Amino acid sequence: MNTTLIVFVVLYLLGTLAIGVWAGTRVKNTADFAVAGRSLPLAMVITTTFATWFGAETVMGIPAKFVQGGLGAIVEDPFGAGLCLVLVGTFFAAKLYRKNLLTIGDFYRQRYGKGVEVFCSLAIILSYLGWVAAQVTALGLVFNILTDGAMSPAMGMTVGLLAVLVYVVIGGFLAVAWTDFIQMIVLVVGLSVIAFFSADLAGGAGKVLELAQQKDLGKFFPEPTFTDIAMFLGAALTMMLGSIPQQDVFQRVMSAKDAETAQRGAIIGGFSYIAFAFVPMFIVLAAVVVMGDQALDLAQNDYQRLLPAFIMGHMPLLMKILFFGALLSAIKSTSSATLLAPTTSFVENILKQIRPGMSDKQSLVAMRVALVVFAAAVLAYAIALQGTSIYDLVSAAYQVTLVAAFIPLVFGLYWSRATTQGAVVSIFAGVSVWVAFFPQVSTWGEFFPGQLAGLLAALIGMLLGSLAPQILTNRQEHVSHHLKPGA
Repeated sequence: MNTTLIVFVVLYLLGTLAIGVWAGTRVKNTADFAVAGRSLPLAMVITTTFATWFGAETVMGIPAKFVQGGLGAIVEDPFGAGLCLVLVGTFFAAKLYRKNLLTIGDFYRQRYGKGVEVFCSLAIILSYLGWVAAQVTALGLVFNILTDGAMSPAMGMTVGLLAVLVYVVIGGFLAVAWTDFIQMIVLVVGLSVIAFFSADLAGGAGKVLELAQQKDLGKFFPEPTFTDIAMFLGAALTMMLGSIPQQDVFQRVMSAKDAETAQRGAIIGGFSYIAFAFVPMFIVLAAVVVMGDQALDLAQNDYQRLLPAFIMGHMPLLMKILFFGALLSAIKSTSSATLLAPTTSFVENILKQIRPGMSDKQSLVAMRVALVVFAAAVLAYAIALQGTSIYDLVSAAYQVTLVAAFIPLVFGLYWSRATTQGAVVSIFAGVSVWVAFFPQVSTWGEFFPGQLAGLLAALIGMLLGSLAPQILTNRQEHVSHHLKPGA
């Protein structure tokens, strides 16, 4: 067992816990807990935005997908995910910031009413199950590897989740922002050093890039067939657009000290994420050069263990410490944000509909209780889905918000003629068509991506639902005018 390595990991976990406890002393109300009191400077908005996206799938999922299928296989993440943040900063951040809302669900209530608020909030909350479960699964894998199998993946999930849960319950988003800031320094420095060391092991960066060229990994666009192009677009848009109506993204926008900081933080965070996601890809390519067929077999059959196996089997203790520090930073930063976001939405947009008139103090207590309950649900979900890939858990999480919440958000902000009826029809059409493409329902999904079909249906539903009543009303008024005597 790697005793020294485990000691460093435990000390690191205790350090982030201490930061969370310190941040907890500064939480006075729900605004502090949910959006850090709208006070964060640009550097912290960038790091907390970058940190939320840079999770377990970025370190262990994306690189293996890249080795297997090239750039085209990872269009969803990091390209779609990073461009999501750029779109948020360009088109959404300033408009939402000026509304001074606590949750994204508040926007749906103000624009369309309580019914749309509750349904969209439920869709957003449910979407987090898969995303947080992916991080919890990765935590279980990390502790299983660190203890040479002495700690089972399920036990590792439990221990890891508790390590994150404690500081989030105490310090809320303020704790998340501060720990993200520290963890991103560890992540960037750790993975950068490992990338240089990996290149040296492989015989130089040139050999690593030569392997990528030999395997044609730079290929990005799909074959020019209708189904291939549709699948490519469906994958790209899933995270690019489906991540926009998410509470964790909204929290980062609202936590900035002003609208300009919110815009710039999201845009810089998005481009930084895309750029730095290539670092773990490079490390895995170096692993293939060093390990040969063994690395390719792991990439095909158990890709989540490829990078840890390379580090544990071929690198000195210092590199191991840097790697697991970076990996835990990535996982903890993402899981902390994705635990807090749905619980904030639940209390503000669902519980307060059931119990109106809650005081700020009661809301703060409810958020902390909801955090614990949601964490327990995620843990059970992650344990039940053991064996499901981290990458697939994450990608599936965004489809529900893409088909249910994206169109009402965009049209609510940019189209004055959008109505509550249009939003309801959009949600119903988007979700219904998406479900109709499930493999358990039909074989349509083999020829066209269900999430793209659902998005198109949601768009048509919004247009028809909003315009049809207005057109009918205008026509009736026109007919009535001509039927009047003397008209």
